[in-house]
Amino acid sequence: MAGDKSRTAGGWSRTDPDRRQACLSRTDSDEKEKAAGAKTVGMTKEDITIRAASVKDAEALLAIYAPYIEQTAVTYEYEVPTAEEFAARIRHTLEKYPYLAAEAGGEIVGYAYAGPLHERAAYDWSVELSVYVKMNRKGRGIGRRLYEQLEESLREQGIVHAAACIAYPEQEDEYLTYDSVRFHERLGFTMVGQFHVCAYKFNRWYGMVWMEKQIGERHEKQPSVKPFSEICKKEE
Repeated sequence: MAGDKSRTAGGWSRTDPDRRQACLSRTDSDEKEKAAGAKTVGMTKEDITIRAASVKDAEALLAIYAPYIEQTAVTYEYEVPTAEEFAARIRHTLEKYPYLAAEAGGEIVGYAYAGPLHERAAYDWSVELSVYVKMNRKGRGIGRRLYEQLEESLREQGIVHAAACIAYPEQEDEYLTYDSVRFHERLGFTMVGQFHVCAYKFNRWYGMVWMEKQIGERHEKQPSVKPFSEICKKEE
């Protein structure tokens, strides 16, 4: 929520402004999950803490991402980046946008981040989102929790439009399904465009789709977007 920088129990806590990477944390308890009507059949309940990621998390986050590169067509990246390259990506994102990590029992189990939809200045209020969850933790609501907090942070920054570029098969196979599209639909995203057989991986051709969600208010005199570090800054 905009302007609320002192929530703690079950909410937000702010830390030293020089450590913006660790500036937020949030725990979703089982009671909150029940109140929200979350489905828990077939999965273990657990408290998930959502916090800002830092470059120190690079190896843990890369360990989540690497199997998606090597075993799936969810990402069209071919080669697993080094930890140093991945840390640089995190650092670059945090210069303006949120990069969030989900923790359970002290282990990072997923992450999500935002980036520019386009470099042109008129697109400043729009972002592209990405989310990855540890393979053996999928289906437990971690991705939803990450996205919900990501959207809240983006609204506080002044972002009004979120988009997702999603790998999409002509037919589902062992490398790529429609699960990501279904996930985004459940979170209120709508389909806005599709490219056919435009990407090649594992000796197969795949497509991609764009989905979008309106998350903020428009004004004739639109306020400038605040950097993520500013909304994380500790009140003096």
